[in-house]
Amino acid sequence: MAIMARFITLADGRTVEVVCLSCALTGGLIKPTGGVIYETDRFHVHQDVAYPIRGLVILASKRHFYGMDELTDEESAEFVSLIKKIRREQRERLGIESVYYFYNEDTTHHFHLWMVPRYDWMTAFGKSVESVRPVLLHARHNMNDEVNMASVIEGIQLLREGLN
Repeated sequence: MAIMARFITLADGRTVEVVCLSCALTGGLIKPTGGVIYETDRFHVHQDVAYPIRGLVILASKRHFYGMDELTDEESAEFVSLIKKIRREQRERLGIESVYYFYNEDTTHHFHLWMVPRYDWMTAFGKSVESVRPVLLHARHNMNDEVNMASVIEGIQLLREGLN
């Protein structure tokens, strides 16, 4: 069965054609909004390209696989260490007090963890896991303005400084 490319519109307005968005981002074919935050031989850290929320970080494997049980022992150790480092920088540099962590295996992209911050404005959508999708859609459709995108880029720079 042939895997088909699809068009994806990014938060910054660019439309890209990809088979796997994660492969395109981790492989450098597509530059994520604000650039790479942090990178190792195994992992790639970037701002979520679809949702313009300051500090919404994706931690993606460079190796293409889908399930957490497919991580090698070395990848597992590095993955947990990176989550801890990113979360510390979100708290210290961006003032993010709470984060939702999401990882799913039924994605068209390969293995990645979403680190979705909670901000006060999000309470209008509820305060549970069920609120996350409406929050993301709200951000995609209503927060692509110049002021918010400048804040997102500043957040990327602060996280990059802290992780490097």
